Amino acid sequence: MSERRIALVTGANKGIGFEIAAGLGALGWSVGVGARDAGRLAVAVEKLRAAGVDAFGVPLDVTDDSSVSAAAGEIEERFGVLDALVNNAGITGGRPQEPTLVDPEIIRTVVETNVIGVVRVTNAMLPLLRRSAAPRIVNVSSSVGSLARQTAPGAEMGPIAAAYSPSKSFLNAVTVQYARELSGTKILINAACPGYCATDLNGFSGHRTPEQGAATAIRLATLPDDGPTGGFFEDAGPVPW
Repeated sequence: MSERRIALVTGANKGIGFEIAAGLGALGWSVGVGARDAGRLAVAVEKLRAAGVDAFGVPLDVTDDSSVSAAAGEIEERFGVLDALVNNAGITGGRPQEPTLVDPEIIRTVVETNVIGVVRVTNAMLPLLRRSAAPRIVNVSSSVGSLARQTAPGAEMGPIAAAYSPSKSFLNAVTVQYARELSGTKILINAACPGYCATDLNGFSGHRTPEQGAATAIRLATLPDDGPTGGFFEDAGPVPW
Protein backbone atom coordinates (compact mmCIF):
# COMPACT_ATOMS: atom_id res chain seq x y z
CA MET A 1 0.00 0.00 0.00
CA SER A 2 1.23 3.45 -0.78
CA GLU A 3 -0.44 5.27 2.09
CA ARG A 4 1.11 5.27 5.52
CA ARG A 5 -0.01 2.45 7.77
CA ILE A 6 -1.16 2.90 11.38
CA ALA A 7 -0.13 0.80 14.38
CA LEU A 8 -0.86 0.87 18.09
CA VAL A 9 1.63 -0.68 20.51
CA THR A 10 0.55 -1.00 24.14
CA GLY A 11 3.12 -0.64 26.89
CA ALA A 12 5.37 1.12 24.39
CA ASN A 13 7.04 3.73 26.57
CA LYS A 14 10.02 1.46 27.33
CA GLY A 15 11.67 -1.90 26.74
CA ILE A 16 10.42 -4.26 24.06
CA GLY A 17 7.31 -2.18 23.36
CA PHE A 18 9.40 0.90 22.66
CA GLU A 19 11.59 -1.06 20.25
CA ILE A 20 8.54 -2.48 18.47
CA ALA A 21 7.29 1.07 17.99
CA ALA A 22 10.73 2.15 16.78
CA GLY A 23 10.98 -0.77 14.37
CA LEU A 24 7.57 -0.18 12.82
CA GLY A 25 8.34 3.52 12.61
CA ALA A 26 11.57 2.77 10.75
CA LEU A 27 9.43 0.94 8.19
CA GLY A 28 7.41 4.08 7.62
CA TRP A 29 4.45 3.39 9.87
CA SER A 30 2.66 5.94 12.03
CA VAL A 31 2.84 4.45 15.50
CA GLY A 32 0.61 5.05 18.48
CA VAL A 33 2.61 4.74 21.69
CA GLY A 34 0.27 3.36 24.33
CA ALA A 35 1.23 3.88 27.99
CA ARG A 36 -0.32 4.62 31.37
CA ASP A 37 2.23 7.09 32.71
CA ALA A 38 1.80 10.47 31.03
CA GLY A 39 5.36 11.61 31.74
CA ARG A 40 7.01 8.47 30.42
CA LEU A 41 4.67 8.50 27.45
CA ALA A 42 5.72 12.03 26.50
CA VAL A 43 9.42 11.16 26.81
CA ALA A 44 9.03 8.04 24.66
CA VAL A 45 7.18 9.91 21.92
CA GLU A 46 9.81 12.65 21.94
CA LYS A 47 12.62 10.07 21.61
CA LEU A 48 10.88 8.28 18.77
CA ARG A 49 10.20 11.50 16.89
CA ALA A 50 13.82 12.55 17.33
CA ALA A 51 14.75 9.27 15.63
CA GLY A 52 12.48 10.09 12.68
CA VAL A 53 9.47 8.00 13.72
CA ASP A 54 5.98 9.37 13.09
CA ALA A 55 4.92 8.63 16.66
CA PHE A 56 1.90 9.87 18.57
CA GLY A 57 0.99 9.34 22.20
CA VAL A 58 -2.06 7.32 23.26
CA PRO A 59 -2.84 7.46 26.99
CA LEU A 60 -3.85 3.89 27.70
CA ASP A 61 -4.44 1.75 30.77
CA VAL A 62 -5.35 -1.71 29.48
CA THR A 63 -7.12 -2.55 32.75
CA ASP A 64 -9.55 0.37 32.48
CA ASP A 65 -12.60 0.26 30.20
CA SER A 66 -12.92 4.03 29.87
CA SER A 67 -9.22 4.46 29.07
CA VAL A 68 -9.35 1.81 26.36
CA SER A 69 -12.54 3.28 24.91
CA ALA A 70 -10.95 6.73 24.83
CA ALA A 71 -7.88 5.34 23.06
CA ALA A 72 -10.04 3.71 20.39
CA GLY A 73 -11.93 6.97 19.99
CA GLU A 74 -8.71 8.92 19.55
CA ILE A 75 -7.48 6.62 16.79
CA GLU A 76 -10.92 6.69 15.19
CA GLU A 77 -10.93 10.47 15.14
CA ARG A 78 -7.33 10.79 13.96
CA PHE A 79 -7.16 8.06 11.32
CA GLY A 80 -10.42 6.13 11.09
CA VAL A 81 -8.49 2.88 10.71
CA LEU A 82 -5.90 0.71 12.44
CA ASP A 83 -3.63 -1.63 10.51
CA ALA A 84 -1.78 -3.35 13.35
CA LEU A 85 -2.35 -3.80 17.06
CA VAL A 86 0.54 -5.06 19.18
CA ASN A 87 -0.61 -6.07 22.65
CA ASN A 88 2.67 -5.71 24.52
CA ALA A 89 1.66 -4.31 27.92
CA GLY A 90 2.34 -6.80 30.68
CA ILE A 91 3.37 -7.21 34.30
CA THR A 92 5.07 -9.96 36.31
CA GLY A 93 3.19 -9.35 39.55
CA GLY A 94 6.08 -9.53 42.00
CA ARG A 95 7.07 -12.30 44.42
CA PRO A 96 6.51 -14.80 45.87
CA GLN A 97 4.85 -16.80 43.10
CA GLU A 98 5.35 -20.38 44.25
CA PRO A 99 1.85 -21.93 44.07
CA THR A 100 1.86 -22.70 47.80
CA LEU A 101 2.85 -19.14 48.71
CA VAL A 102 1.33 -16.84 46.11
CA ASP A 103 -1.37 -14.40 47.12
CA PRO A 104 -4.38 -15.12 44.87
CA GLU A 105 -4.72 -11.37 44.40
CA ILE A 106 -1.36 -11.36 42.59
CA ILE A 107 -2.70 -13.93 40.14
CA ARG A 108 -5.85 -11.88 39.64
CA THR A 109 -3.85 -8.69 39.01
CA VAL A 110 -1.47 -10.33 36.52
CA VAL A 111 -4.30 -11.94 34.55
CA GLU A 112 -6.20 -8.66 34.51
CA THR A 113 -3.31 -6.98 32.67
CA ASN A 114 -1.75 -9.81 30.69
CA VAL A 115 -4.90 -11.51 29.46
CA ILE A 116 -8.10 -9.56 30.13
CA GLY A 117 -6.34 -6.34 29.14
CA VAL A 118 -5.47 -7.91 25.78
CA VAL A 119 -9.09 -8.94 25.24
CA ARG A 120 -10.32 -5.50 26.29
CA VAL A 121 -8.00 -3.62 23.92
CA THR A 122 -8.40 -6.05 21.03
CA ASN A 123 -12.19 -5.90 21.11
CA ALA A 124 -12.17 -2.12 21.31
CA MET A 125 -9.83 -1.87 18.30
CA LEU A 126 -11.48 -4.54 16.13
CA PRO A 127 -13.88 -2.14 14.35
CA LEU A 128 -10.86 -0.06 13.27
CA LEU A 129 -8.84 -3.13 12.30
CA ARG A 130 -11.69 -4.44 10.15
CA ARG A 131 -11.36 -1.31 7.98
CA SER A 132 -7.74 -2.11 7.15
CA ALA A 133 -6.74 -3.83 3.94
CA ALA A 134 -4.29 -6.04 5.87
CA PRO A 135 -5.07 -6.03 9.61
CA ARG A 136 -2.68 -7.74 12.00
CA ILE A 137 -2.81 -8.43 15.74
CA VAL A 138 0.26 -9.49 17.72
CA ASN A 139 0.10 -10.64 21.33
CA VAL A 140 3.49 -10.47 23.02
CA SER A 141 3.85 -13.69 25.00
CA SER A 142 6.87 -15.43 26.53
CA SER A 143 8.78 -18.70 26.34
CA VAL A 144 7.48 -19.43 29.85
CA GLY A 145 4.00 -19.55 28.35
CA SER A 146 4.97 -22.71 26.50
CA LEU A 147 3.77 -25.73 28.47
CA ALA A 148 5.96 -27.96 26.29
CA ARG A 149 9.07 -26.03 27.28
CA GLN A 150 8.06 -25.75 30.92
CA THR A 151 7.69 -29.51 31.21
CA ALA A 152 10.65 -30.61 29.06
CA PRO A 153 13.13 -32.80 31.00
CA GLY A 154 15.97 -30.68 32.36
CA ALA A 155 14.38 -27.41 31.23
CA GLU A 156 15.62 -24.27 32.96
CA MET A 157 12.74 -21.81 32.67
CA GLY A 158 13.55 -19.40 35.45
CA PRO A 159 11.80 -19.03 38.81
CA ILE A 160 8.54 -20.77 39.61
CA ALA A 161 5.79 -18.30 38.75
CA ALA A 162 2.17 -19.28 39.40
CA ALA A 163 0.91 -15.94 38.12
CA TYR A 164 3.15 -14.73 35.29
CA SER A 165 3.89 -17.99 33.45
CA PRO A 166 0.28 -19.25 33.44
CA SER A 167 -0.90 -15.82 32.32
CA LYS A 168 1.19 -16.19 29.18
CA SER A 169 -0.14 -19.73 28.60
CA PHE A 170 -3.64 -18.26 29.00
CA LEU A 171 -2.76 -15.52 26.52
CA ASN A 172 -1.57 -18.10 24.00
CA ALA A 173 -4.84 -20.00 24.37
CA VAL A 174 -6.87 -16.82 23.90
CA THR A 175 -4.85 -16.03 20.77
CA VAL A 176 -5.87 -19.38 19.30
CA GLN A 177 -9.54 -18.71 20.07
CA TYR A 178 -9.39 -15.31 18.36
CA ALA A 179 -7.80 -16.97 15.32
CA ARG A 180 -10.63 -19.50 15.21
CA GLU A 181 -13.31 -16.80 15.42
CA LEU A 182 -11.62 -14.51 12.89
CA SER A 183 -10.92 -17.31 10.41
CA GLY A 184 -12.10 -16.27 6.98
CA THR A 185 -11.47 -12.57 7.64
CA LYS A 186 -8.42 -10.55 6.65
CA ILE A 187 -7.26 -10.36 10.26
CA LEU A 188 -4.20 -12.42 11.17
CA ILE A 189 -3.48 -12.83 14.87
CA ASN A 190 -0.42 -14.48 16.38
CA ALA A 191 1.60 -14.64 19.61
CA ALA A 192 5.22 -13.51 19.67
CA CYS A 193 7.98 -14.84 21.93
CA PRO A 194 10.67 -12.15 22.36
CA GLY A 195 13.08 -14.37 24.30
CA TYR A 196 14.81 -13.51 27.55
CA CYS A 197 15.45 -9.79 27.07
CA ALA A 198 17.07 -7.37 29.48
CA THR A 199 14.15 -5.25 30.69
CA ASP A 200 12.92 -3.91 34.00
CA LEU A 201 10.53 -6.89 34.23
CA ASN A 202 13.50 -9.12 35.06
CA GLY A 203 15.87 -6.59 36.61
CA PHE A 204 17.70 -6.33 33.26
CA SER A 205 19.06 -9.86 33.68
CA GLY A 206 18.13 -11.06 30.19
CA HIS A 207 20.76 -11.98 27.62
CA ARG A 208 18.90 -10.45 24.65
CA THR A 209 18.37 -6.77 23.93
CA PRO A 210 14.88 -5.27 23.72
CA GLU A 211 15.60 -4.52 20.05
CA GLN A 212 16.28 -8.21 19.43
CA GLY A 213 13.13 -9.09 21.34
CA ALA A 214 11.04 -6.78 19.17
CA ALA A 215 11.98 -8.45 15.88
CA THR A 216 9.39 -11.24 15.88
CA ALA A 217 6.54 -8.92 16.83
CA ILE A 218 7.50 -6.55 14.02
CA ARG A 219 7.59 -9.43 11.55
CA LEU A 220 4.16 -10.66 12.66
CA ALA A 221 2.71 -7.14 12.47
CA THR A 222 3.82 -6.89 8.85
CA LEU A 223 2.90 -10.38 7.60
CA PRO A 224 1.79 -10.80 3.99
CA ASP A 225 -1.82 -11.76 3.35
CA ASP A 226 -0.92 -15.47 3.12
CA GLY A 227 0.89 -15.39 6.46
CA PRO A 228 0.03 -17.65 9.41
CA THR A 229 -2.63 -17.03 12.01
CA GLY A 230 -3.20 -18.58 15.42
CA GLY A 231 0.49 -19.40 15.88
CA PHE A 232 3.20 -18.81 18.47
CA PHE A 233 6.52 -17.68 17.02
CA GLU A 234 10.06 -16.66 17.93
CA ASP A 235 13.04 -15.67 15.77
CA ALA A 236 13.78 -19.28 14.81
CA GLY A 237 10.19 -20.13 13.91
CA PRO A 238 7.21 -21.71 15.69
CA VAL A 239 7.32 -22.22 19.47
CA PRO A 240 5.77 -25.43 20.83
CA TRP A 241 2.62 -24.78 22.82
